[in-house]
Amino acid sequence: MNVRAYIEANAAGFFADLKEWLAIPSVSGNPAHADDVRRSAAWLAGHLRGVGFPTVEVWETPGLPAVFAEWPAEDSDAPVALIYGHHDVQPVEPLEEWETDPFRPVERGEQLIGRGASDDKGQVLFHSLGLRAALAASGRTAPPVTVKMLIEGEEESGSPNLPDLLRRNAQRLACDVIVISDTTMWAADVPSMCTGMRGLTEVELSLYGPDTDLHSGSFGGAVPNPLHAMASLLAGLHDENGRVALPGFYDDVIGLTDEERRLFARLPFDEAEWLRTAGNSRAAWGEAGYTTLERVWARPTAEVNGMWGGHTGPGGKTIVPREAHAKISFRLVAGQDPEKVRRSFEQYVAERTPPGIRAEVRAHSDGFRACFSPIDSPAVQAARRAMERAFGTEVLFTREGGSGPEAELTEILGAPLVFVAVGLDSDRIHAPNEKVEMPLLLKGAESAAYLWDELAAALR
Repeated sequence: MNVRAYIEANAAGFFADLKEWLAIPSVSGNPAHADDVRRSAAWLAGHLRGVGFPTVEVWETPGLPAVFAEWPAEDSDAPVALIYGHHDVQPVEPLEEWETDPFRPVERGEQLIGRGASDDKGQVLFHSLGLRAALAASGRTAPPVTVKMLIEGEEESGSPNLPDLLRRNAQRLACDVIVISDTTMWAADVPSMCTGMRGLTEVELSLYGPDTDLHSGSFGGAVPNPLHAMASLLAGLHDENGRVALPGFYDDVIGLTDEERRLFARLPFDEAEWLRTAGNSRAAWGEAGYTTLERVWARPTAEVNGMWGGHTGPGGKTIVPREAHAKISFRLVAGQDPEKVRRSFEQYVAERTPPGIRAEVRAHSDGFRACFSPIDSPAVQAARRAMERAFGTEVLFTREGGSGPEAELTEILGAPLVFVAVGLDSDRIHAPNEKVEMPLLLKGAESAAYLWDELAAALR
């Protein structure tokens, strides 16, 4: 029986298992569901033991547990691949917007609806089916590469314990490549591979002037106004070409290659439709010289997320306010360091804050580094061949504008990333009525089945 035939023959059992797992409300962000996250880890551990993984362990953390599994290759010198994913899910509120119970998964045509169906339980579980298909088709009892899995339980809460977990278990997790199945393709009929995700750092800026709000008739125009200073600082974050004006902001940026830009341009992108999905935005805007997709996926940004100060209630109040505040986030790309960007912002503020105003910059987290996989790397090319075998057509490349813990994985474990995923932007992840396309999960399993032979040949 070949890979595709095995997957088709076992599809019903696969989806029955997935529904059982989806019924566990493993919401990591809600302490009331902590026991459910533990039940989810136990379910996955039991499932992986049942499909044949010789080593399966639940790894506790100061927060919520991860699951580790390992299936050694017959050849001790074979490459090692680590699959990373997560078994926790987003909260389901607002519950009234769900058309079905989020934790009673239902099928509608070829869609499976339920929280976690796409992000990330469905995409984790297709690896189980794919590995079984690869072994059945080859007649082997072990894969051609050593397959490890690390499926964490706190990704939807910012992965606070993942770095320490990786460092403590670095030897157990040692690998030659890290396979990520927690992203999306361009479209069901345009298969693609993600090759990078942007990083993130966030700051809060506060400006302080007089000790109290002042009467604008008595003092306006004669003392510095914190809101005026804030408006000037925020307006100066970008130059006339849409470039971020922080000192040295672009110094470490790894730019797009000509080949990446050519492949991005081949994607069937409808900017008018994209603007409609962007809250009916009226126009595209950004750094000059780059397309909309390039700006979203591969260029760094500065965004003002909110600002406040002074009188904001009904009616007028003629004052010089005592303080002003703003929240700013920076999406980062490969090569940029979140801490260096924060220091650059602090320098920018220090150089432009007027006399009589005291500035304070606070960061509430360390942020995330960007991650990036060159499209011509052996692992990416191996994964592309595997997906092309499954989909029967050319696989293009994308990146993603969001951020996650993938950079921590590659930095701590010292292995490159490769993204093999079949989610869609239309899957409504993090939103009510999350779904996954069932045929795409089976294509994901088929891609995973071919991946191990491709990596075995490419990484030797």
